Amino acid sequence: MTVRLDPRTKLYMIFVVSAVVMMSATNSLLWALRIVVTILPIAFLIMEKYYASALRFLILYVTALGITFTCLSEKSTGFFMAFLLGYCSIIVQFLPAMITAWYVLRTTKIDEFICVMQKMHMPDGITISLAVVMRFFPTIKEEYTSIRDAMKMREIMLGTGNVIKMVEYRIIPLMFSCVNIGDELSAAAITRGLGEKVKRTSVVELKMKVYDYLLVILFSVVLIVYVVFRNVK
Repeated sequence: MTVRLDPRTKLYMIFVVSAVVMMSATNSLLWALRIVVTILPIAFLIMEKYYASALRFLILYVTALGITFTCLSEKSTGFFMAFLLGYCSIIVQFLPAMITAWYVLRTTKIDEFICVMQKMHMPDGITISLAVVMRFFPTIKEEYTSIRDAMKMREIMLGTGNVIKMVEYRIIPLMFSCVNIGDELSAAAITRGLGEKVKRTSVVELKMKVYDYLLVILFSVVLIVYVVFRNVK
């Protein structure tokens, strides 16, 4: 079953999750709510058939969460345990927002995003900048994959001992690719008329569905509960 959320719902999810991760979970209720808002984007990734990404995020989050609770319950001491607890706490703190952002980037088309930003009456400068960013990172990932495959053909890998060449032959081409891709995406945005003052039309028809409203209500409740009960031990 595939659930196609409205881009406005996805943007609201990012807002709520980002607000939640900035506030500490001080009791079991807040921890439960944080886990819920983390599992939901993972579930949506599974519905969109991004099984590998969902599995990686789930394993990373569950592992970090388990280590964090174990270290806190046993009151572990020592430099290594303190380092491990701090590292896992950072993952638990910020990974929910990263998962939600990844889900939005992977499942939102550029035309849908531009259409919803126009419906929200956002300035063109913000719309164009975010649209370019949304296309930038997936394109960079594809470019890095191509560079990595080319280096494997030349046997320049980490296990071969050519660490300096591996960094040089991957990072430098990737940096030049970043500059070129940014220029190309900006030119493509201007070519499509995103910088013009006239109102653009769109073939995309966006409409909030029942599950969109339910998710908005759910995330609103989570945010309210976090604000009200964050000082309760």
